[in-house]
Amino acid sequence: MKEIVTLDHGSGGLRTSELIEQVLLPAYGNAALNELGDGAVLSDLGGSPVFSTDSFVVTPWRFPGGNIGKLAVCGTINDVCMAGGEPKYLSLALILEEGFAMDDLREIVASAAETAKACGVQIVTGDTKVVERGHVDGIYINTAGIGVLRAHGLGRSAIRPGDAVLVSGSVGCHGAAVMMARGDIPCEGTLLSDCCPLHALSKAALDAGGVRILRDPTRGGVATTLNEFVEHGPFCIELEEDAIPVDPAVAAACDLLGLDPLYAACEGRMLAVVDPTCVDAVLSALHALPGGEGAVQIGRVTTARPGQVMLNAAFGSRILSKLTGAQLPRIC
Repeated sequence: MKEIVTLDHGSGGLRTSELIEQVLLPAYGNAALNELGDGAVLSDLGGSPVFSTDSFVVTPWRFPGGNIGKLAVCGTINDVCMAGGEPKYLSLALILEEGFAMDDLREIVASAAETAKACGVQIVTGDTKVVERGHVDGIYINTAGIGVLRAHGLGRSAIRPGDAVLVSGSVGCHGAAVMMARGDIPCEGTLLSDCCPLHALSKAALDAGGVRILRDPTRGGVATTLNEFVEHGPFCIELEEDAIPVDPAVAAACDLLGLDPLYAACEGRMLAVVDPTCVDAVLSALHALPGGEGAVQIGRVTTARPGQVMLNAAFGSRILSKLTGAQLPRIC
């Protein structure tokens, strides 16, 4: 049977990894790309710039807590930050469907501009294409970002047994909010996307010291991202279920939709693996900033089951694998 691309290939989970490993890396593989980080550190250029790009196809384009313009800017700023960079410049390209409302476009552009300005980042180049009705779902955006490296040596190879695993706040908010908005499903309580820039939080964590790796758990959520840290390696990550923060509104939405918050996307949360001697300093630094008040330790690095992520609960432990199936299509 002829192989085809499916929605699962864009989920950020197992099929996405297979696409990268079997199709993209054989074609493009190089030292920078092979790290498979959120951004590439271009060490052969003066000043070691950090470079990243992302595309955004979220539907609906407006959701509780943000819109595609804010999301596009936050997403690429965060990727540069997770690679240890200080973001400086963005490109922003629009692909628009014929008939898209100009007032909606103005709202999206204003949101993107406001978010970039708040982060001290300039949008310095871009592109616009318009396609026939039905060829795009309203609007798609691509952004690319360039920053200056401020932390050397971040990556999977820096992780050590005994390291602590931290998260900067409650998990799954973005994925749950977008899915509820897509279905126009009412939900009790306040359910908002966590979409926000991580430039200040990442800087605070890096300044506190001891950070081994940073990552924002977008497609595939916390479980998939942590699998990427340890897969094919000698270490295991053990999570404590009771320590993982999940907002009641997110838990209720996930129960309704049949989702697991650990696989739901975050767009303004940061995972950090940290030297155990620096945990208190990093948490104190995060707690002092907006968006980091809920930062906690949720697990640790061990050698118990190499290459796997384990969830320890009151009634035993289970393996958390990468996301399989397109649980949350079109959430970013």
